[in-house]
Order: sequence, then structure tokens, then C-alpha cells
Amino acid sequence: CFLAQADYAPYFFNNGPTSKNGNMALFSLSEDTEIGMQVYVLNGTDPEGDPVTFGIAFEPGFKNYFKVDSQTGIVTLIEELDREELDEVEALISISDGQNKVVEKVRILVTDANDERPEFGNMPFIVNVPEDTPSGRSIFQTQAVDRDNGSGGSVTYYLQNTHNTKFAIDRHSGVLRIKPGAALDYEKSRMHFVTVVAKDGGGKFKGKHQVLSSSATVTINVVDVQDTPPSFVGLPYYGYVYEDTLSGSEVFTVVANDGDSGNPNAIHYSIVSGSDGSFIINNTSGSIMVLDYPIHLKKVLYELKIQASEISPEGDVVAHAFSTVTIRVVDLNNHPPTFYGENGPQSKFELTMYEHPPEGEILRGLKITVNDSDQGANAKFSLRLVGPWGIFRVVPQTILNEAQVTIIVENSEAIDYEKYQSLSFKLLAIEIDTPEKFSSTADIVIHLLDKNDNIPRFSTDYYIARIPENSPGGSNVVSVTATDPDSGLWGEVKYSIYGSGSDLFLIHSSTGIIYSQPWATLDAELKSKYNFYVKAEDTEGKYSLAEVFVTVLDMNDHSPEFNENILEKTMIIGAPVQIEAIDDDAEEPNNVVQYSIMQSDPDNIFDINIDTGEIKLKSYIKSMDIVQNITKQKDCKWSVVVQAKDRGSPSFSTTAVVKIDITEATQLKGPMAAFLFQSRDNPMKALGVLAGIICVMVLITVLISTAIFMRNKKNNRIIPARHIIKKRPKDYRSRTVRTGWLKFKSYNSPSEKFVAEDPEQNRENLNCNNNMQLPSPLPCAPALPPPPLYLPKQNKLEWSVPTVSGSVASKSKRQSRENHGPSVSSALVSELKMKLEKKMM
Repeated sequence: CFLAQADYAPYFFNNGPTSKNGNMALFSLSEDTEIGMQVYVLNGTDPEGDPVTFGIAFEPGFKNYFKVDSQTGIVTLIEELDREELDEVEALISISDGQNKVVEKVRILVTDANDERPEFGNMPFIVNVPEDTPSGRSIFQTQAVDRDNGSGGSVTYYLQNTHNTKFAIDRHSGVLRIKPGAALDYEKSRMHFVTVVAKDGGGKFKGKHQVLSSSATVTINVVDVQDTPPSFVGLPYYGYVYEDTLSGSEVFTVVANDGDSGNPNAIHYSIVSGSDGSFIINNTSGSIMVLDYPIHLKKVLYELKIQASEISPEGDVVAHAFSTVTIRVVDLNNHPPTFYGENGPQSKFELTMYEHPPEGEILRGLKITVNDSDQGANAKFSLRLVGPWGIFRVVPQTILNEAQVTIIVENSEAIDYEKYQSLSFKLLAIEIDTPEKFSSTADIVIHLLDKNDNIPRFSTDYYIARIPENSPGGSNVVSVTATDPDSGLWGEVKYSIYGSGSDLFLIHSSTGIIYSQPWATLDAELKSKYNFYVKAEDTEGKYSLAEVFVTVLDMNDHSPEFNENILEKTMIIGAPVQIEAIDDDAEEPNNVVQYSIMQSDPDNIFDINIDTGEIKLKSYIKSMDIVQNITKQKDCKWSVVVQAKDRGSPSFSTTAVVKIDITEATQLKGPMAAFLFQSRDNPMKALGVLAGIICVMVLITVLISTAIFMRNKKNNRIIPARHIIKKRPKDYRSRTVRTGWLKFKSYNSPSEKFVAEDPEQNRENLNCNNNMQLPSPLPCAPALPPPPLYLPKQNKLEWSVPTVSGSVASKSKRQSRENHGPSVSSALVSELKMKLEKKMM
């Protein structure tokens, strides 16, 4: 009997809604999550420990928003989310161990992101508002909807261009109202356009905070109301009755319009007075007719007072206006239009005026009347100006019988004295409706007077000048030019200069020529750039400015100058020495220095770098032996004539003699040697240090001597008068000072140096009163040893005794040594002989 082992199904872990790992319980995801992002990890286990696989599926007909890696359980977004379209996604997640499969249905919440703009509804917005609507009253309500949640779905309203509008809006409700203190007027503006902006409260979208908005235009039509009386058109009114006019003929027609043109009322015409029963008017059309033949009329001139009344739809008179119609009884058309001045008919009119009068100004100096003596239509003519177009216009343009001619300025800029000193026009009057088309003309001449309406203008905004630095005082720099088109004194220009850079310059007030001060000295090495302002001013103080830039051109007026420390140089074989010359000119190539060797003795020993001034030996000279083979001079100090030449035109040059001491590389070591090697080109530095050392030693010597003297004085002791030279023991090793850097000649023999000892050193006190040992005094310079008794056959040796003290022995001591010389010399010579023999062997 076998027992079957149970196989339990796998299961998901439930880690809670805040976890990104488990069974997707209460899992939520923002709608702006990018496609391809890993959003969750399915996690579960099998009780038996078998490996599990994961899966995810969706109901038929729904988009597959996610995919899962079957092995790792990583869930990836593969379809874009939109909370406004779908705020919850249902998915079927599964876990399997190969034998058992568990499927769970989960709901994934889609959270909101601020990705929707407020949207206006019921577009377009058109509202009609009566013009008498009081200020502050609401006239329309706009509404925009944002489909986002939270602050991203809240909407506030405001208007664009609030400074130029008569309307205001409530930021929360979107109610549009007339701004307090503002009023609508149909006669001024019949339509207004208001742009309303709806803005949401903002929110995050793809990690960034953003605020979205949209706008809509509200069209406001102003509705006319009855608030303006009627007005007559074409005033003044003149009518004519000809001698052959039939009874009942139309003489003239008046026209009146309702001032409330948006909602006009009917106009009723009537004659109030002046007709004397000879004329009637059509109540509807405004036509005036004659009732009798003209020959029977009692007067030549009739003035009819006409009333125009507004009749409401109910038949009530709501407003009225009056006008006068002048009717003249005339003969047939036998008179052309005629121009009149103050003294009668006139064909030419002249006027003097200043240029640039204000636009809209009437030329009041012209007293012109035009008249046609005919009656009725024969006296109707048009009036226009013939000449430069657009400068003036004439009013009226259509005339019945007679009118005062008015000429109005239309273009003030064209009335320019600088362009025209006079303007000529022809005033033309020509009949309109007559077959004869009678006409007449009058000449109008306008003489212009100048005004100071222009400022001086420079030919350019800035002037660039160049002047050589060696120019004498009073030299011309640049000429500036400014013109003022005004006439007379207004056109005269006066020049001046000012600014921090103008101290060295003057300007001629009339010609504009700028020149240097008589005492000025221009030097490009001190300052090469100057800039200042030049001012052009007319008699009334109108001015303009220009900037002047002056460049002082560098001239080659300096020669190269050598540095003083180049006169003596120490050259170590293999290392160059540097010379330097400086040219004080300001610019290249005047301050570019080139070096050359003019002369050296012997020749063809040195090379020089043409640009840097480095002097070095020829490449084949690599030791002092080669140097000594070239010349018989033993001190190896040569004079080289070098030249420093600039590249200016003309070119300047300077020569100098450089004394070069050639030596081999030092063998000394230690800080002192390094110091001496560094000071080879500056001997004063080394001498200063040596002098300091000597001063310190002298000071120490004085202090010690003073102490010994005071001590001996207290002890009543006598200082020995001299010292005895004592021969040094054979095993004594002399202490010498390395002075290789001070030698002038090299040693050619192994026997190099000797040290002379004071012959009286360690001698007993001859006075026998003080045998105690005293401190030894400072050493003195030893006497030279006698020549050796035996010298091998070789080149002559030169001996040099190293210096062991900076002090010099007095003459008395030198004599005392000579007195004791015989006994000391034999011992010293024997010792020297033995040392030489050992070294020679």
C-alpha cells in the first residue's frame, strides 16, 4: 500500500498596498507613467519549494496594459494610461508551480496627473448688452471644465488686457460684468471682444509641477437705445428756384438721421416758419417743393425753418431737431462759380505761415468765399484742391450756391521749409449736375516761414582718428561735420568737445577741426587710446553728440637698452648665458628685439639666439682643454660685442661689450657651493655675503680679545709677545678650506696644497711668571714655504696656498717670522719633500 503525497498549490504574498512586491493588492499607478517602466514585481512561493512562474492577462475586449516576466515576476507598463478615460484596470494575475495554477483578479487604480486643460463649453460666446446697462451688472457667465481631480481640476478665471477693457470677471464663478465706473456707448463702440483665460490649480505631471490654461473670446454686442436726437446731414442747406421752374417742382431735400443708428426711429419733417405759403415739405422724404411759379414769388430769398422729429413705433414724438434751408429764386444757369475775397472777386490768394502747423488746423488767413448766382441745381458744384496731394483738404467739398471755403492741414510733416519755401495749389470749383459744367479756379500760394525744428546731425555717430606720436602740438587730428537744415542763425552749428580724454585736444568751434593742444606731447608708450565726445549745438541749444576715438600710432623712437648686469657673465661649458635688451616702444614690431654678435676675439667661438639673446659656445667646444687650445689666454675671459636691434622702420640698434668668463662645472658640493654657483653672475651678492662673514668674525675677535684682556688684567698676567712654530706630527691631518671656486688657474701637479703653522705656537712663556696655557689667538696668514730641494723633470708647477683666515698678518709679525726662519724652514722643507716624494711615487 502506497500513500500519495499531497501537492499544494502555490500562492502570492500579500505585502499590503504600500508595497511594490506581492499580489498587487490595492496597487495604484499614476496615469503619466511612461511606457516601458517597471511598475511592480509579482511575488509568491510554492509550499513544496518548487519554482514558480507568473502570468498576467486581461478580459477580452480590454487593452493589455501590462506584461510580466514569467520568471522574475517583473511587471512592465506597455500601454499608455488615461485616468479620464479609465480610472481602474482589471487584470488576472497567475502563479504556477507546473502542476497547479492559481489565478487572482486584481484592480489597479489609475491615479490622476495634471494632464488636462480647462475646456470651455457652448462656444462661441456672443452676448448682446444694451448701452444703458449700469456699471457693475453681470452680463454673462463663462464656464470651463477641467477633467482632472484635486487642484488640477479646479478652475479660476481672469481676463487678458485688463487695463484696456471695460469689463471684469469673477475669478471663481466666471461671471462677466461691466467694470465699476465704466459705461457702454453704442455711438462710440458697437462691439467689444474680451478674452477669458481659464487656469487650473496646477499639479504634477511626469515629475514636474505644471499649470494648464485655455482661453476663449467673448463677443459683446452693444445694443443701441434711444438717447440721441436726430441730426441733419449736409449742412448748410441752400436751395434755388429758377425762373422756368414749374409749380410743384422739388426745390431741395433735407436729410436727417436718427442719432441712435442701432435702432433708428422714423423721421417726420415739417416746415416751422419762413415759407410764406410758397413752399411745402414732404413729411416722409424731406423734399421741399415750390407751390407757385417763381415769377409770382414775392421774395428772392426764403429761409425755411425745418423740424425733424423722431416718431416711436407707438406714434409718439421722442426727439426732434431744427435746421434752416435757404432757398434763392434765380434765373437760368448763366453764372459760373466765382471766388470772392474780402474786397470782391479774386483769383489769387496768398498766405504766409510757419512750417509744421498742427494737423487739423484751419488756415484762418485765407478769407475765401465761393458763390454761384444761379438757382437750384445750377448752383450746385464741387470744390477740390489741385496740387501736392495729401497736404491740405478743402471743406466743404459739395456746395449749393455759396459757402465759406475752409482749408485744413492734413499732413504737417510735409509742410517743411527745408523742402519747400512755398506751396502752390489751385482751388477748383466745378458744377455737378449742369450740362454746361461751368467752372472756375483760384490760385493759392502759401509762403512758409522757417522754425528751428531740426537739431544738428553728425555725418556719423563716431569718428576714428589716428595720429603719429611724434606729431607736434597743434596738429590736425580729425574733422567732424554736423549739419542743421534750418535757415539763418538756426542753421549755424557750434562745436565743442568734452570728456575725460579731451584734455590734450581742441576743436575749432566753427569748422569742426579737432587738433592737438599746442603744448601737448603725444606718447604711445604712455597712452595710446583717447576717446571723448564732440557736441554740435545750434543757437537755441539743440544739440547732438558723436564719439571720437583717437589712436596714437606708435613710432620707432626708442632704441633697445641692455640690462646693466650683462657686462660680465660667467659661462659654464655646456650652459648658455642670457643677455637682455628692452625696447620701450609701445607696439610690435617697434619693440621686438633681435640679437646678433658683431665681434668676438677669437672669432667663431660663440653663437647667439636671435630672438632670446642666449649666448652659448659652439657645439664642438665641450671642455676647457678645447678652449685653451683655441687661445693662449689663461684666464679664459673674452670680450664679445653684441648688438640688439629692433624691427621698426627705421630700425634702431644698440651694442654692448659682454665679458664672458668661461669655466667648467663646479665640483663643489653643499649649500655653500650651491650658493656660490648661483651667484656666479652676480659677484656683488657673493662679496656682500663674504663681507658679512668677515664683519661677524671681526666682532667675535674683538669680543674674545676684550674678554682675555680683562681677565689678564685682573690676574696681572703678561701675554706672550710671539709664538713658537712647532712642527706638526706626521699623523696630523691638516684642515683645509675648499676654495676651488676662487682659483684662477688649475693645478697641473698632484702636490696641491700646504698649510703653514705658526712657528711660535706652543712655545713656553719666556717670562716664567705665567706658564698656564692661553687661548690661541686668531690665525694669521702663513708665510709662503721655500721652494723644494728636489723637483722631478716636468712642467713648471704653480703653487697656491689656501687661505685659512680673512685677517692679514702685520709687518712686525712677518719680520719676527723671518728672524726665526732658519730653524723652522729646514723642518718644513723636509716635511714637504717627504710628502712630494710619496705623492710622486
